[in-house]
Amino acid sequence: MRIYSVQGLLGIGPLAIAGALVVGALARDNRPVSQAAPSVATQETASPGASRATATSEDTASSPQSHSEEGQFVFRKKVEEVVLHAVVVDPQNHLMPSLNRDAFSIYENGKLQRMTSFRHENVPLALGILIDNSGSMRPKRQKVNDAALNLVRASNANDEVFVVNFGEQYYLDQDFTDDIAKLKTALDKVETWGSTALYDAIVASAGHIRQDARIQKRVLLVVTDGKDNASQGSLEETVQQLQREDGPVVYVIAFLDETKSAISTMRALQAISLNTGGTAYFPKDLNQVDAITRSIASDIRDQYVIGYKSSNPMAGHAYHSIDVQASDTGRHKLRVRTRTGYYSESPAAPQ
Repeated sequence: MRIYSVQGLLGIGPLAIAGALVVGALARDNRPVSQAAPSVATQETASPGASRATATSEDTASSPQSHSEEGQFVFRKKVEEVVLHAVVVDPQNHLMPSLNRDAFSIYENGKLQRMTSFRHENVPLALGILIDNSGSMRPKRQKVNDAALNLVRASNANDEVFVVNFGEQYYLDQDFTDDIAKLKTALDKVETWGSTALYDAIVASAGHIRQDARIQKRVLLVVTDGKDNASQGSLEETVQQLQREDGPVVYVIAFLDETKSAISTMRALQAISLNTGGTAYFPKDLNQVDAITRSIASDIRDQYVIGYKSSNPMAGHAYHSIDVQASDTGRHKLRVRTRTGYYSESPAAPQ
């Protein structure tokens, strides 16, 4: 098994996870951030059988253009679109798959933005499946693994998927592949750990998907049954890392007990999913998991892809809030699930 390491500090300040994914001799890591995250939002608990509006936004990654100047190569980064992956539902939570461009309005930092691209299609995605390997998850693993594979089968045939098993440490047991047999082998690698470094595993996996995914559309599915008790990074730092320009949408399936401590865990998992454009599910019955993953697959397929160029450019590391609104032909307001914002990086920052 290949181990992740966690490294990176915010100068002298609090810890920030710059998760490094070690694959063989090759290590990847996230750049540390230097600005406090915005207040973390929470969402309502998702019912297992319901379709959910969900999406993610990210600046499209461009290849720097090189120009020869007196024998030197100079790299310049173009101004890119902010690309939002959004799903829309009506008040009864039914998917709305037939809206046109005029149904949408996009606001960044409260200012209306001009849409530059719009499409509705089932495009491939890069998917990371993160499974809690704590001892209490052992009796749940077979059904969880089967449901995860059904999610892959129900998605686009050109998806690329990786598998991370995590406890106190977190392991990349299968890198990007579309081979179901390899994914099944990775999911079947069950070892028991006492502690759970949930936040660190999420941030390290987000770093891997940013660095190594060839596909722009990016999703993490996290399955756990306990609270984080071993991570170096905090909840706010985790959300901030996920809200970078090219961060993934995060779906969570959590099997929580009904103790008082479970409430804070539920809120933390809701915050991670909501702020990235995803949904958190808290099933009471293990048999609900397959229906949940099929619902997630449906959401992923029914996404609108909306692009705009920000009219609020800010130098350096800056947070941009996003509000996407939609209405039907009768001008009835619809619910849009997409990213709540993103952190831009300085054009001069290393890519």
